[in-house]
Amino acid sequence: MKVLPFKIPKPDFGNLLYQVDKGTAFYDKLHQHEEIQVSFILEGEGTLVVGDTVNYFNKNTLIVIGSNLPHVFKTDVGITRNVHMLTLFFTASSFGSKFFDLDELKDLQAFFRRAKRGFQISSKPDPVKKLFLELERASKFNRFLILLQILKLSAKAPYVALSDYSYDKKYSDVEGHRMRNVFEYTMNHYDRDIHLDTISNVANMTKNAFCKYFKKRTNKTYVQFLNELRISKACQQLIAEKDKAIADIAQEVGFNNLSNFNRQFKAFKQCRPSAYRNSI
Repeated sequence: MKVLPFKIPKPDFGNLLYQVDKGTAFYDKLHQHEEIQVSFILEGEGTLVVGDTVNYFNKNTLIVIGSNLPHVFKTDVGITRNVHMLTLFFTASSFGSKFFDLDELKDLQAFFRRAKRGFQISSKPDPVKKLFLELERASKFNRFLILLQILKLSAKAPYVALSDYSYDKKYSDVEGHRMRNVFEYTMNHYDRDIHLDTISNVANMTKNAFCKYFKKRTNKTYVQFLNELRISKACQQLIAEKDKAIADIAQEVGFNNLSNFNRQFKAFKQCRPSAYRNSI
């Protein structure tokens, strides 16, 4: 079996890379890269883990992921037939070590502060979408100008952070592959009972060592992460399947006890599942 690198290198096509992802699913392995990633999702939906936090992505969304911030897109292939994402990759020093420190670009500093935790803009996406659609036929020079416009809009737009804290932990290749295996197993089996003995075996560690290891690298226990993933999946179903009984949704995402599901849901979303469904 081919072992995929955890730190994904980008092709040396210049200081600004434009990439189109199109198919049935996005790349679904936990990874990180030095480049800041600015992506607009034209089609697709699913679960997005950034740093230590579980999020949800869908179409017509701008997502920014900071340098070396571990992340994974897990496409809901049962819901989504096709995915389509346009992305710009660059680093803070791509155009010179002091370029973004210029006084003329001070309005962009908010973008870089937000990017450290990853963020998603919550305003209407039309202006940003229009800029991304211009990238395909744009020259390298015009792509650079479009990038600056996208950064300016992103720095001023209302936003939601994607990670609970600014992530400064860089994984080694060994650590990266271990965490990738843990995340992948969890995202593929969240709807079943996952015991600590099982997941520690996936990480090739003793149970006590794994619990300390996971907490140190994510600022939360494994059980907290698992419940957060299950609640995120439940939220998707509460929105998409409004006639389905809440008890059935709870069981489908891995909760065998409805009262425990309600308790965990309120802890993460500050409301009961029924209230969340009605608010949407």
